[in-house]
Amino acid sequence: MDRNNELAGKVAIVTGSARNIGRVTAEELARAGAALVINSVQAKDLCDEVVDGIRANGGKAITFMADVRDADAVQAMADAATAEFGGVDIMIHNAAVRSNTPFDDLDWEAFQTSLDISIKGAFNLAKAVLPSMKQRGGGSIIGVGGMSSLAGSPGRSHVMAGKMGLNALIRGLALDLAGDNIRANQVVVGSFDTVREGNPSSAAVPAASARANTAKIPLGRLGAPQDMANLIRFLVGPGATYITGQTMHSNGGGYMNL
Repeated sequence: MDRNNELAGKVAIVTGSARNIGRVTAEELARAGAALVINSVQAKDLCDEVVDGIRANGGKAITFMADVRDADAVQAMADAATAEFGGVDIMIHNAAVRSNTPFDDLDWEAFQTSLDISIKGAFNLAKAVLPSMKQRGGGSIIGVGGMSSLAGSPGRSHVMAGKMGLNALIRGLALDLAGDNIRANQVVVGSFDTVREGNPSSAAVPAASARANTAKIPLGRLGAPQDMANLIRFLVGPGATYITGQTMHSNGGGYMNL
C-alpha cells in the first residue's frame, strides 16, 4: 500500500468542509490522492480557499454550495462530482448543528433543524451517491457524530437526538449496502479545539476553562482537527476494507472518564 497515494482515483464529497474538521479532512484526503468536492451552505469564500489550497498542492477539487436538507441540491452536487471527476467513492457527512440551547429555550423549529441536517442530510447524501458507488464497485460512507450524543450534555438535546439518529442510520446503511461493497461507519468527536460561529476555540476562552476540559482527558489535551482527519483517512482507505457498521471514537480517552 502506498500511504502517500492510497486514494488515487477516488472521489470524495465532504459536507461542512469550509472550516475545522471538515476542512482538514478534505485536505488530508487530497494528500492521499482523492479528488474533492468541498461543500458548505453559506461559506463559499472559505470553500474556494480550500479548493485553491488543494489545487496549489497538485490536487483536484471543486466547490459546490448545497444545503444537505435539500434533496435536489444534494443530487446536483453528486451529479457535479460525476461530471467533473467521473463519480463518487467516498461520502463524509460532517455538516451539523452544534449550538448549546437549554431545553426551556428550545423550540421545535430549532430541534427539527438539527434532525434535518444530521439525519435527512445523511439520507439525501446516501441516496445521491449510491448509484455511482454501485457502478464503481463500492464505496465508503462516514457520518461524523459527537460524544455528547452518547454521554449526554446539557443544552444539547437537539444535537444529541440528531447525532443518535445519524448513528442508527449509518448502521442501517452498513447492513443494507454491504452486498454492494459499500461500507458505512460513524466517527465520534470528543473535546476538540475548533472554531464555530458563536463558539470560540479553547484558545480564546479563559485558561481555567481549558484546564477543566483537558483534566478529563487521559491524553491531557484537546483534540485537533487533524486527529479526526487521520481516523477518517484510515476508515475510507484500503486498510479498513473489513470495517463497517462501527462507531469509532477520537477523544483522547475522555469517554472513559465520564
